[in-house]
Amino acid sequence: MRALLSVIALLCLTVTACGSEQSASGATCPDGRIRFGIEPYEDPAKLKPAYEVLANALQSKLNCKVELQVVEDYSAEVLAMRNGKLEIAQFGPLGFVFASQKANAQAVASFADAKGELTTYTAGIWVPADSPIKSVNDLSGKTVALSSPGSTSGDALPRFAFKDVKDIKVDYAGGHPEALLALKNGKVAAAEINSQQLASAKAAGTFDPSGFRQVWTSAPIPNDPITIRGDLDPKLADAIRGGLLELGPADVAKVGEFLDVTPPGPLVTVTKETYQPLFDLAAGLGLTENDV
Repeated sequence: MRALLSVIALLCLTVTACGSEQSASGATCPDGRIRFGIEPYEDPAKLKPAYEVLANALQSKLNCKVELQVVEDYSAEVLAMRNGKLEIAQFGPLGFVFASQKANAQAVASFADAKGELTTYTAGIWVPADSPIKSVNDLSGKTVALSSPGSTSGDALPRFAFKDVKDIKVDYAGGHPEALLALKNGKVAAAEINSQQLASAKAAGTFDPSGFRQVWTSAPIPNDPITIRGDLDPKLADAIRGGLLELGPADVAKVGEFLDVTPPGPLVTVTKETYQPLFDLAAGLGLTENDV
């Protein structure tokens, strides 16, 4: 257990930007299009316009239509990639662990800050400001709103934080915004609010942190990887990788707002090794794809 705690403490990783030597232009399009899937980690009506900016910019780099698909959930995204129906997909860090294992997803790029360094975020557990709860040990007998099963910051890390506390009732709210709303409306004693959701809610004016307290926070988590399917033609894979790494800050800024990446930099290279602490976390908690 001490070793696993050490692994989590190493979650803060830094990757500097690097370019691609291969131009992305002139890529051969499979079936005349490249399909790009994203999970609905925020309201799809808000996510889609933001990702369309990124997809259109990538389309220009590749000279190939990039078709954006907001999938139903993580499982649908993995299944689509495994069945050859997605060439590109963005996964949450823990979701990537199982997408790598089940759909041969290959991490190629993630979101950088203005200095070109890979960004991170944190999981958190919050309570009302006047709550007697001071730490996770005080959650015994209380109801805690979590995001959804398998979420990195909204499920696995909070559950690891209070795994030794007895009689906690977990209420899966259905997403990060819903967990925050459950706390705000007094439906639960505590809720997970990750730093990305906190930033989005504060910017939208829908959450005033002064009325609440954070009683636990995780070590930094590398931001979501954008992946490609492992069985793509190598030339196409290189072209997509190059196209993603050629995108500029303006191309990813709208997406970055949902990931607490403001101001953004370009996308930067990531690999499976970037997310190794999440593989170790999943192994340490005995998680399988059924938990995601």
